[in-house]
Amino acid sequence: MDRLLHIIKKYIPVKLFKALQPAYHFLLSLIASVWYGWPSNKLIVIGVTGTTGKTTSVYLIAKMLTSAGYKTGFTSTAIFNDGQTEWLNNKKMTMAGRFFTQKMLKKMVKNNCKYAIVETTSQGVEQFRHKFINYDILIFTGLYPEHIEAHGGFENYKQAKGKLFSHLQQCKTKYANDKKQVVKAENGFKKIQANRVKKTIIANLDDKYVDFFLSFWAEEKFIYTKKNENSPTSEVKLTNDKTQVVKYGDVKSNKTGVSFKVKDNTTINLKQLGEYNAANAMTAVCLGLSQKINLEKIKIGLEKIKSIPGRMELITSSKLFSSKAGAGGWTIIVDYAFEPEALKKIYSTILKLEHNKIIHVLGSAGGGRDIARRPKIGGLAGKKADIVIVTNEDPYDDDPNMIIAQVAVGAVNAGKKENENLFKIEDRREAIKKALSLAETGDIVLITGKGCEQAICIAAGKKIKWDDRDVAREELKKLELKSEKYMAKIKEN
Repeated sequence: MDRLLHIIKKYIPVKLFKALQPAYHFLLSLIASVWYGWPSNKLIVIGVTGTTGKTTSVYLIAKMLTSAGYKTGFTSTAIFNDGQTEWLNNKKMTMAGRFFTQKMLKKMVKNNCKYAIVETTSQGVEQFRHKFINYDILIFTGLYPEHIEAHGGFENYKQAKGKLFSHLQQCKTKYANDKKQVVKAENGFKKIQANRVKKTIIANLDDKYVDFFLSFWAEEKFIYTKKNENSPTSEVKLTNDKTQVVKYGDVKSNKTGVSFKVKDNTTINLKQLGEYNAANAMTAVCLGLSQKINLEKIKIGLEKIKSIPGRMELITSSKLFSSKAGAGGWTIIVDYAFEPEALKKIYSTILKLEHNKIIHVLGSAGGGRDIARRPKIGGLAGKKADIVIVTNEDPYDDDPNMIIAQVAVGAVNAGKKENENLFKIEDRREAIKKALSLAETGDIVLITGKGCEQAICIAAGKKIKWDDRDVAREELKKLELKSEKYMAKIKEN
C-alpha cells in the first residue's frame, strides 16, 4: 500500500501537491487507521515527545512495563517492538509512515499487548501522523531548538508539538480491566465497574517551556522535578488536585551507571551512563505511578535494563595492544547525539570518567537539516576533545565534503590544527579506523551522530547499509588480530 501511494505521489505536479499536502497527509492517516481497523482503540497508548531523551524514555518505559507484567510494544528512533519481536529501526525515520505505524499497532493488539508507546515527532505531527491514534498518555521530556529550519523557526517547532497535546482532548475515552486490557463499556453499569483510562500528561518541570505543555487539557498530570533545583517554570499551579509532583535527587554517576533517589527514600540504580538519564528514567517512574504500579516494581524494572542500543553504548577492547601494532585497552562510546545540547550532555558524562585522551568522530547531516549547528558541534568537539575527526554522516543530496568543512571550521576556531589534532576524512569507516589507530591505553573514542542507525543516506534517495557499532567492532577486531601477529613475531625473535 505504501509503495502504491508513493508511485501515485510521483505523478502529481509539485505545485498541486503542495496545495493539497495537508489534505493528502490527513487522508493517508485516516485511510491507514481504517485499513487496519482502528487498533489504537484497543491499547493504552503512550506518546513521547520532546527534543531529547525521547528514545531512551520509550525504551525505559517499555522495559519497566514489561517487567511489571504488562506486555508492551513500541516504535522509536532506535527500535521497533510489536510485543513479540524486537528489531532495530531500519526506516531512517523516528515516526514511520502511517500505514507502518497502524500496522505495528495492529500487531501489538494481535500479540496481546496492553500498552503501545509511540515516539512522536513534531514533523510527524505536522504531517498528521498522530491523527487517528487514540492516545491516552502524553510525555514531554524537554525542548530546545532543533529541526527549526524545517519548521521555519523555534516558535513553529514548539507549536507543532503543542498540536499533539491539543489532540489528547479529542481522543476517545477507554476502559481497562485490572490486567490493563482495554475492554468495551457497552452500558453505564459496565462503565462504572471498569477502570477508566485517564487522559494524562507527564512533563519535565525543570524545562523552561513546561508551562506551555501543561496548559493543555488532561484529566491528570504528573510532573517530575529535580529536588533543590530552581525550576524555571513560574506559572504552573502545583496545588492543583489533578497535578502530582514527583521529586528526585541525590543524582550520582560513575563508570557503571547513575543512581538517584525518588521521593527521598527509594534509590534507583541505572546501568546507563550519564546523569541526564535520571531525568529520562523519571518519565518511566511517573508513568508507572500513573498506572498504579508500585514504586518497588518500577525500580526493579529499571534496574534490569543493561543498555540501550546506540545510546552511550560501550564497546570495550578486550586486550592491551602493542603501540607498534595499534594501541588498545581503550573504551569506545557510540551515541546518537547529533546536535549541540545533546553533545554537551555527552561530554558532561565522559569528562567525569577516568581517561587520558578523548578522540571524537563526528559529522552532520545534509538535506537542509539545521545547517547552523554544523560549526557549533565542531566547536564543541574542538573545545572538549583532544583529537577531532570530522566525517560523513547522512549527506543526502548535499556535498559531503562541504558539510565536513563547515563542521571542521568550528573545531579550527576552537584551536584545533588540521592534520595534527583535527582530521577531515569523508569515508566514515576510515574515520573510525583512524580514531582507533590514534587511540592509546586509557583513551576514550567517542563516535556520535548515528548511534544504532542502520543506514547512511546519500544522494538520489539511496542508502548504504551501516551500523557504527558493527564497524567499530570490525575495525577493533582487525587491530586485535594485527596485535596478535605482531606479538607472535616478537616471541619468535
